[in-house]
Amino acid sequence: MDVIEWLLAGDPAIRWQVLRDLTHAPAEAVAAERARVEHEGWGAQLLAVEDDDGLWAGGACFPAGYRGDEPGQPWTSTMHVLQTLQILGLDPSSASASRAAALVAEHARWEHDGQPYFEGEVEPCINGRTIETGAYLGQDVAPVVERVLAERLGDGGWNCEAENGSVRTSFDTTINVLDGLVEFERVTGGSPAISAARRSGEEYLLERDLFRRKSTGEVVKPEYLDFAFPYYWHYDVLRALDHFRNAGTAPDPRMAEGIELVRSKRQPDGRWLLDRIHPGRVHFDIEGEVGAPSRWNTLRALRVLDWWDAR
Repeated sequence: MDVIEWLLAGDPAIRWQVLRDLTHAPAEAVAAERARVEHEGWGAQLLAVEDDDGLWAGGACFPAGYRGDEPGQPWTSTMHVLQTLQILGLDPSSASASRAAALVAEHARWEHDGQPYFEGEVEPCINGRTIETGAYLGQDVAPVVERVLAERLGDGGWNCEAENGSVRTSFDTTINVLDGLVEFERVTGGSPAISAARRSGEEYLLERDLFRRKSTGEVVKPEYLDFAFPYYWHYDVLRALDHFRNAGTAPDPRMAEGIELVRSKRQPDGRWLLDRIHPGRVHFDIEGEVGAPSRWNTLRALRVLDWWDAR
């Protein structure tokens, strides 16, 4: 199988990133393919279910009327859709993105205490994602950045349970904050304080070889070894490696075990499978069933390996 041809037979959101990251096509070709995300495929499907007020499913973190009585976590609300649209590559300067950003800023309020959406709320895992999509969509999220910088824990990262007394960093919370800081730096140029905080969080992950306990060397959670898409707030090794690649971080020897995990999951036909689907209500399925070939995992694995092998 020609894996690149198989990837290019997928959604525009896949195709433009293959052109950019794997075939290194001219910038004009990449931009033309990326522009299709707004009008075709998964991007258009998500935009089509946007509410008139700019929200999705009537809520910020949770759908309107959510009572916590269904399997998993519903992924249909505004925060999860905005993150997915960013991953798909919806052009932030497009009419749809500009409209959504303005309406979310005007109407969306966090369920926690009614805070305006782009002002964030109290959990750094949520605020990290707010920073990421807010910066991407051209919103002022600098105060949210200042908040998460002040909430960094003594061991280097972040934990949503810090307000309840936790003093230990969480892999899941930290990756969300790190992705947010990288996007904020890309858009604004960042600052020495932001760079130092990001490096601290990244060092926390590297000291643990991306998935092991520092104290015992045991795997922190078996699901960190599964490659899921969409990943939402969840951590896994492939997401972490793609973060480092996207951040422009130089490959580090402490990533080697994670890289070998990625290599080990490559199938004989050159593709990667979907290891996990995080349970919960969705607008529609982006990938196939668990165990089926995954274009998202294949794209991300290939570009991570290219980045590693070019060191």
